[in-house]
Amino acid sequence: MRHPTAGLAGRRARAAMASVLAITAGLGLPCGMALAQNATPAAEAPLPTLTLPDALVRAAQSDPAIAGSDARTRAAEAGVRQADVRTNPRLGVAVENLPTVGGGGLIDRTEVRLTYSQELERGGDRVARTGRARGEADLVAAEARVRRLDRLEQAQLAYVEVLVAEAELDVARQRLALAERVHVETSRRVAAARDPLFAGSRAEAELVEAQIDLDQAETRLRVARIALAKFWDGTVDFSIPSDLFYDTSASRAPVGEIAQADLLVFDARRNLAAADAAVQRAAAVPNATVDVGLRHDWDTGGVGLVIGGSIPLQRYDRNQGAIDQAEALATAATADRNAFRVEKDREVARLQVDISAGASEASRLREDALPLAERAVAEVEAGFARGGFTYNDVVSAHRALLDLRLRLVEVLSELHRDVARRDRLTGAHDPFILQSEARR
Repeated sequence: MRHPTAGLAGRRARAAMASVLAITAGLGLPCGMALAQNATPAAEAPLPTLTLPDALVRAAQSDPAIAGSDARTRAAEAGVRQADVRTNPRLGVAVENLPTVGGGGLIDRTEVRLTYSQELERGGDRVARTGRARGEADLVAAEARVRRLDRLEQAQLAYVEVLVAEAELDVARQRLALAERVHVETSRRVAAARDPLFAGSRAEAELVEAQIDLDQAETRLRVARIALAKFWDGTVDFSIPSDLFYDTSASRAPVGEIAQADLLVFDARRNLAAADAAVQRAAAVPNATVDVGLRHDWDTGGVGLVIGGSIPLQRYDRNQGAIDQAEALATAATADRNAFRVEKDREVARLQVDISAGASEASRLREDALPLAERAVAEVEAGFARGGFTYNDVVSAHRALLDLRLRLVEVLSELHRDVARRDRLTGAHDPFILQSEARR
């Protein structure tokens, strides 16, 4: 029943396709690939189903930041090895009693001294340095895990956007179907002179608007699918079950604790600050230097043993300020960890309340409000066909039904986004990271 708007609808479809190609070009996809992804011939075999765990596994295995994280890990390990190295000795040469001008031969009274010096780390500097380097390595690993969890949250949100776009497309199709039915019946009534001509024009305008809305919804779905596939730099070779959007079982899932990866970052910062304090305490103990050498007297030809040493006097600098600073930072890191945990516990509790409320509202909309609105539409359309209702009555019933369906989409969209945030905060994606690491 789209014959009255076939030309306009075709132009809208072509404009939508051009918009998709422009957007996919901005996402870095070749035009040929975009066409292949958006083409859905009727005879084409059904695409494999992509569940949320499948999408998260793909995103985890294709994380482009892995190479950088591995390099930072190797750098941290090299830092640990370097910190565990002893200080190098020093070799020195000194020439004494050089003759003055006109004071005799060049080597008559000259003495040459060769010394070997070694610094002795007395306060446990080497152990403290190594502990600090290990603390840096732990912080690098913890921050890398947090970055990967953040990326999987974004992948889950992209998956949700596909579900939302499919639900909006379904509502747009329903709107078009309603508009087509009204257009047919209104055209019949106008032809029979039972309604004025402007009623037919309004019905046709509503039909055109519904077709435009459908074209835009199809475009949003294509873009959402492409954006999701970009998480593993792949093609849109998948389908997502539409019934997943209406699944509210996540509201009944047990809520886990705050993600350990986030807490480990604070633990690593606290341990690093404590290691800094140990380094500063070790630096407060002065290191001694021992010198052992030989002295040769050119006048007598004798060789003597020289032994010496030195140690700084802690008259002014005892490094106490640096020690206090490091210990204060360690205390601050502990306080930050406690504050973070309290804040995230509160956020998870709020999300759980919102998720439960959203699931309850969605259930009431689907089971109570929508059936009544659908029955009202059927009754008004039947009465309109018999001449008992006006065009405005039909449009009002249709809009009430569409508003309820859009409200359901909005409620479920917010619910799934809250679930994605809750999954991130509770570390629900950790198994996917571990699985990807096991395959490397």
